[in-house]
Amino acid sequence: MSQDFFTKRLQQGPVYIIAEAGLNHNGSVAIAKQMIDVAAKAGADGVKFQKRTVDTLAIGSVLDAQDDRFPKFGNTYRKVREHIEFNRDEYIEIQAHCKKLGMDFLCTAFDPPAVDFLQELDLQIFKLASHSLTNLELLHYLAPLQKPVILSTGMAQWDEIDRAVAIFKKAGTPLFLLHCVSAYPTPIDQHNLAMLDKLKQRYNIPVGYSGHEIGFQPTLAAVALGACIVERHYTLDKSMVGFDHKMSLDPQELTAMVENIRAVESMIGDGEKMVSEQEMITRNKYHVSMASVTAITAGSVLTKEMITWRNPGNGIPSKDADKWLGRTLAQNVAGDVLITPDMFEK
Repeated sequence: MSQDFFTKRLQQGPVYIIAEAGLNHNGSVAIAKQMIDVAAKAGADGVKFQKRTVDTLAIGSVLDAQDDRFPKFGNTYRKVREHIEFNRDEYIEIQAHCKKLGMDFLCTAFDPPAVDFLQELDLQIFKLASHSLTNLELLHYLAPLQKPVILSTGMAQWDEIDRAVAIFKKAGTPLFLLHCVSAYPTPIDQHNLAMLDKLKQRYNIPVGYSGHEIGFQPTLAAVALGACIVERHYTLDKSMVGFDHKMSLDPQELTAMVENIRAVESMIGDGEKMVSEQEMITRNKYHVSMASVTAITAGSVLTKEMITWRNPGNGIPSKDADKWLGRTLAQNVAGDVLITPDMFEK
């Protein structure tokens, strides 16, 4: 997918749906491929992964601290993180599988070396996580590449978002903001979806939604409120060991979400006011038309006293009354019938 196509797609629709594989592949290329299969079958547009340079992720004492959450991955935070990172050859294989299935390959860059790594893969669109919004080193490193960037805004204050947006605008880099609440999972009353419109008004750029709720009701609401991108974590099985499985959508939920998003889009329509064919049937049945109160003889001049307004609505509408009042009838008209244009003298 070209950068121009991606930018135009997000500006014109339909909603771009990102299936966030994230860390739920557990460091397995085989699982990653299965996840791509699931996303393709569900009808998502792209699959997103993540790339970190573990050595630069945190200070040494944090990286080497004991971490017993996932013994299969390792016993320190460093080892856990290293276990779930893919190398270049693995990502080339994953990227090829996406291409084979017609899925866009996206990836979140967490540091400048990760940007370089993804550049070697010819990544066309970069994603930045919410906590990278205040990483000015990373923003300044990525912006000059002028490749489209999708930036999540969870945990951020207005001045921080202002600064990040300014960096990309100054570089002329296409930017898309995602409203996000970085609470895992997000309580239903904390989604603050009104932020979608606030972000759009403040920055005049396309806005989407990155959700961390249980289920997908807020995601559908975000689409109804104008989100042009949605991003949701998903997994093969919520019972798997790992970081994000429990708060992710399972394959059936992902499919249902995509189907519901497309349904919501069809409900929204294009905003053009028109009478549909189905509405016209009802309109013709229930709107009122000009009708005779009593019988009228040929040669009579039609007056207000001679008419009333009755169903059906396929005769002369009341808005056109003045065009016919005062004209001469060319034929006898029975009482309690629609008065039609062919009843008048030419």
